[in-house]
Amino acid sequence: MDPSALLWLTFMSAGTFLQVWGSDSVTALYGETIVIPCNGGAPAPEDLMFIKWKYEKDDGTPGDLLIKQARSEQATVQATDSYAQRVSIDDKFSLLITRASLKDQKIFTCMVVSETNLKEFPVSLVVHKKPSSVQIMDKSEILQKDKPVTLGTCVSADANPAATITWKKNGKPLVADGKVVVITHSMKLDPATGLSTTSSTLQYTATKEDVGAVFACLSTHELTNQETDLEPFPIHYSSEKVSLQIMSKGPIIEGDNVTLKCHADGNPLPSAFFFHIKGEKKLVENSDTYTLTAISRGAAGEYKCSLADNEKMEATGNIVVSYLDLSLSPTGKVVKTVGDTLPLKMEKISSGDVKVSWTKNGKTVKEPEFIKLTYADAGIYICEASITGLTQHQSFELVVEGKPVITSLTKRYADDAQHKVLTCEADGIPEPSFQWSINSTNEESTYINGKATHKITVIPKMNLTVTCIVSNKLGEDFMTINVSSVFKENSENEDFREDSDDQAKLIVGVVAGLLIAATMVGLIYWLYMKNSRQGSWKTNEKEEGTPEESKKLEENNHSV
Repeated sequence: MDPSALLWLTFMSAGTFLQVWGSDSVTALYGETIVIPCNGGAPAPEDLMFIKWKYEKDDGTPGDLLIKQARSEQATVQATDSYAQRVSIDDKFSLLITRASLKDQKIFTCMVVSETNLKEFPVSLVVHKKPSSVQIMDKSEILQKDKPVTLGTCVSADANPAATITWKKNGKPLVADGKVVVITHSMKLDPATGLSTTSSTLQYTATKEDVGAVFACLSTHELTNQETDLEPFPIHYSSEKVSLQIMSKGPIIEGDNVTLKCHADGNPLPSAFFFHIKGEKKLVENSDTYTLTAISRGAAGEYKCSLADNEKMEATGNIVVSYLDLSLSPTGKVVKTVGDTLPLKMEKISSGDVKVSWTKNGKTVKEPEFIKLTYADAGIYICEASITGLTQHQSFELVVEGKPVITSLTKRYADDAQHKVLTCEADGIPEPSFQWSINSTNEESTYINGKATHKITVIPKMNLTVTCIVSNKLGEDFMTINVSSVFKENSENEDFREDSDDQAKLIVGVVAGLLIAATMVGLIYWLYMKNSRQGSWKTNEKEEGTPEESKKLEENNHSV
């Protein structure tokens, strides 16, 4: 007889009663080592004799696993089935079962036998396994507007208990309504492992608003939740609207290349169009554009495009071509003579209002009129005509010629006072040449805007009349000027200074001599009168002198 059975009979005969405690539950993970505590892990009684683990077989009969004597280091494995290589016991008398599987979901009982009691602690074992994978199978590539399409099947494989699957759109759960959303669930049990595989198929009827929507399937399990996203689906739908676009950043100018673009709102976009070009139908495939090269004003008007597979879907557009013609007479280089008249004619043809402006030598001026040309009229004239987006220019260069006319002929001393500078100024175009009737030591000339200036430096040795002659291909002019000798003027200046000194001395001498002579005559006359009075008083007769004295007396009286 089995020793344990013998001991059990001994205790039963001694009045020891079997006590069975309520069943506990333990959850283990699939493939891991199962740990089943004895009596919830409570300490063994002090008078423990042995502990025995057993289980309930599928037919309800008990099956022994192992026994562990209190005073023995090793447990005795009693199992003869698959548990023989998988069971063991730890130092706390917990039952250890390796490689947990769903077949281990049984009731295991820990029998605790002491000197005074025999107790049994049954434990219900549950084995859980999270899904090995969650993936979406048979995914659709597109969705069709207003047509039910199967997006895919979400599979949560090899789980215990079975996982539940929920479909989401943009993070919100989808609820099956049998029309727009149709969800079909199924579950498959693996007969070998007992594991469950849950599948869920989503059928969805899309709208255009679902473009970019993110669908996902959520696998919910006691051990874990796993979510798998689907990439946004392209939604296919037929074109409902067609538009014709004139590709231009601004006004269309005559000569531009103009591209027509036909746009439809279908998805995928249509790949073939008809472009109706002035009554002609042009088929364009694998493109939605047609280019009009070097468009002319005659090409303005209405254009049309339509779908190649549905010509009723069409659109129209209008092309306006801007153009501007500007003609000017004269143009180029125009040579005229002072006093001439120059007729000016400007014509413009355009698609809109034209703004006209003029410049002369880069400065804005009014529209010129040349009734009687002057040198001041010469210059480069540019006529600019413009409309929105388009500008035209015409120009001419006006050259006004005339024979030279001397406007000034002057003379002055040079800075050293030893030379004279003669300056001759004249107006004339083309540039005139200068000739002088006198040789010079230095020449200097300028010509600016039709004004010529010529300077010469001379040393005239005598008084001269100098002539300045100017000439060009249209004629000549001359003018004269009197120029005195530099040497004579210097000599006359010195003589004049000497004569002035002599004249001053002479005047002083004459004045002094006159004063002395007057004094002497007065003195003689006084003496004469005195003597005459004395003789007459004395003799009362006129006293006559000698003929020589009478003569001297007369000379003296005459001199006074």
